[in-house]
Amino acid sequence: MYDSGKIIPGIILFVGLFTFPFWSNMGKAAPAPKPELPKTAKVCVMDTAFMKTEHMVLLNHWRDKVVREANRVWLGPDGKEYKMSIQNGCMQCHTSKAKFCDQCHNYAGVSPYCWQCHLEPKENL
Repeated sequence: MYDSGKIIPGIILFVGLFTFPFWSNMGKAAPAPKPELPKTAKVCVMDTAFMKTEHMVLLNHWRDKVVREANRVWLGPDGKEYKMSIQNGCMQCHTSKAKFCDQCHNYAGVSPYCWQCHLEPKENL
């Protein structure tokens, strides 16, 4: 331990630099988004908690069913039949991509690839 006078300050400096991004941003989180919900009183295909966390899993499942099995109708847990389609299903109620989809996707920093195949809805401003 001939260089203990250099090692301990080096370790402290390393830990400080390594953890700087974490402690420098404490308490500075952006407020959670508030997406615009449909004005009509329609019921979504699944409950809100599921859709907030698992909507991409559901959309990927729908994509596989439509593309691979040519099945375009999904039987929801409530027993109703829904169209497995972003444009003819989801976007019928959630009419504004900018006010609904983009709110959360921008907050989460994700870029979904939905609109590489699907037509992006025109916004009515």
